Amino acid sequence: MRVFYFLCFLFPVIGWAQSDTSSIELQEPPQQIIEDFLSNSESEEEFDFNTLYESLASYRDNPINLNKTSEEELRELNLLTDVQILNFLRYREVAGDLIAIYELQAVPGFDLLTIRTIQPFVSVSGSLDDFRVPIGKMLSDGKNELYLRWSRILEKQKGYTPLEEGQDAQRYLGDPNQLYLRYKHSYENKLSYGFTAEKDRGEAFFTGSNKKGFDYYSAHFYLRNYNKILKALAIGDYSISMGQGLVLYSGFASGKSSQTTNIRRGGRTVRPYTSVNEASYLRGAAITLGLSDQLEFTAFGSYRGRDANLLFNDTLDQEAAAFTSFNDSGLHRTSNEIDDQNAVKIFSAGGSLKYKTNKWHLAVNAMYDKANKSLQPTLRPYNQFYFQTDRILNVSLDYAFRIRNFSFFGETARSDNGAIATVNGVLAGLDRRVDLSILHRSYPRNYQSIYADPFGETSGGRNETGLYIGTEIRPTKGWIISAYYDVWQHPWLRFLVDAPSKGNEYRIRITHFKKRTYQAYIEVRNEVKEKNATLFDAKTRAVLPNQTFQTRLHFAYSLSKTVELRSRIDFGFTDNEVNDLQKGFVVYQDILYKPNDFPLSFTARLALFDTDGFQSRFYSYENNLLYTFYIPPYYNKGSRFYLNLRYRGIRKLTIEYRIAQTFWSNQDTFGSSLEEIQGQRRTEMAAQVKYQF
Repeated sequence: MRVFYFLCFLFPVIGWAQSDTSSIELQEPPQQIIEDFLSNSESEEEFDFNTLYESLASYRDNPINLNKTSEEELRELNLLTDVQILNFLRYREVAGDLIAIYELQAVPGFDLLTIRTIQPFVSVSGSLDDFRVPIGKMLSDGKNELYLRWSRILEKQKGYTPLEEGQDAQRYLGDPNQLYLRYKHSYENKLSYGFTAEKDRGEAFFTGSNKKGFDYYSAHFYLRNYNKILKALAIGDYSISMGQGLVLYSGFASGKSSQTTNIRRGGRTVRPYTSVNEASYLRGAAITLGLSDQLEFTAFGSYRGRDANLLFNDTLDQEAAAFTSFNDSGLHRTSNEIDDQNAVKIFSAGGSLKYKTNKWHLAVNAMYDKANKSLQPTLRPYNQFYFQTDRILNVSLDYAFRIRNFSFFGETARSDNGAIATVNGVLAGLDRRVDLSILHRSYPRNYQSIYADPFGETSGGRNETGLYIGTEIRPTKGWIISAYYDVWQHPWLRFLVDAPSKGNEYRIRITHFKKRTYQAYIEVRNEVKEKNATLFDAKTRAVLPNQTFQTRLHFAYSLSKTVELRSRIDFGFTDNEVNDLQKGFVVYQDILYKPNDFPLSFTARLALFDTDGFQSRFYSYENNLLYTFYIPPYYNKGSRFYLNLRYRGIRKLTIEYRIAQTFWSNQDTFGSSLEEIQGQRRTEMAAQVKYQF
């Protein structure tokens, strides 16, 4: 009955409003992409790729010049679809330079909502970025930012309780505070340097294994487009992205999402790394040189430690001879986790030679990795074709070319065991109202790469063939229909799947919006994927189709320039032939208050959910502290609320506070293992200070 009254309140006050570009918040397209990324990953872990904010914050202060920009630069915004970028580049070739921003209305696929979304980050005129600036000036001038952040869970968790007499279980060796420190100096879009430090909850601080303070340190120096020869230089921590990810793609790479025509990997080859994700970066140096107007060469080298689960030949050995797997959590809270920290040293080197014109490019890529220990996973039928040595060499050929309103792209790669993987796709603007994307991938079971991250249903670029078809249709003003269908096969066994398997997925979203007034959409998503299931009578496992169905109703309406209200209902279920049906729903109401003439703003949410368990979970983006975000899964029965406060009444200083609490009514404990709380609530509190000078 309480849910009924909540719904009666929900629908009359739904809403949507403009983003506050004075303090860059993650825009709507990336929010959706990240929600989808976590939903597809089947994970309950927190997500951190704060570099998604880096480009928006930089381009707000130094907008992209649309008359000179490149495909890679436009893709970094994460605000345009691949087909929109294709249509823009073709329009500029035919019509020449733009005179005004709103000329973009003549580009197929660019409606007023899209133009207003990108407007703070683009321009149609030149800037200082067009001229060479001495390095000394860039080092001394520019903008400095300092961030200090603290957060913790208020309730006591099992990992922080003392051991009882006779117990030898693990406990966290640090306190429950999470600390974050970051400094960055930047000069327009040309130069940046800085450092990042973080201590996770449960990790030691200036004691134990971290006598030097934080558990994780990162630093970078990055120079971009210094002259016609030096296109990029990175020293310290950096990321590399080559081709479609069959050899190497570090950083965030989205997969299937509501942006149904975004299927192509891309962006700059060399980028600085400022995130606190402790697995997806390289450490050393990288450089991109323009050998001519068409020829570009990138080279990089890296030497860094990776967390890994060590393998000892016998209990008397003090030095591990091998390791069984990488550990990418970045957590070093217990003695076992500390033993795994930087347990394997990896040397990586590689490069890319690319020939490009305005309409096509062809690139040769290579990467060599050498570890100081051999990878020897515990052999199981599903992993017998995995990488199992201390070194590996990958090479690939990637291409892209445009013919009228069609853009073709792909990559074919070879690992040094002879396996060949390939991914190829096409993007097309069939009409001003219709966009189409098609992608085919073929990743053999024995293809091997440490850093591969191509488009696919599963990660790693192996043991999968599939065909993806996506479309976006704009039948009339204010309406968008987006949909995709993906079908795939796994020719060999997988983890927790004891036979070759297959699956398919479709998703349809219908959106209606009115300029500066409201936005609403309804979405249906259905996935059928074969997984292990226990046959109770025979007490054996069988591989059976498992269906996951979810539908969403999202409303948004602008009450004023300062008040924004959002509402959503999610409903869905999971089912197979032998297990009980698991279903559930989530309903929430957001309110965002961002006045232009008052220093205090806030965002808040109240959510109610009722599901049968984790299998019927729902992911929802939450507003958070500046330049951070959190997308938790909502499951079990209960409620969640959060409140974010932001004060900007002191010049150059931003102070923020956040409190969030989840309540489970159907359980007496919250969480599991060392994260377990004796109680039904988990309360998160955080604060952040940002100082610009």
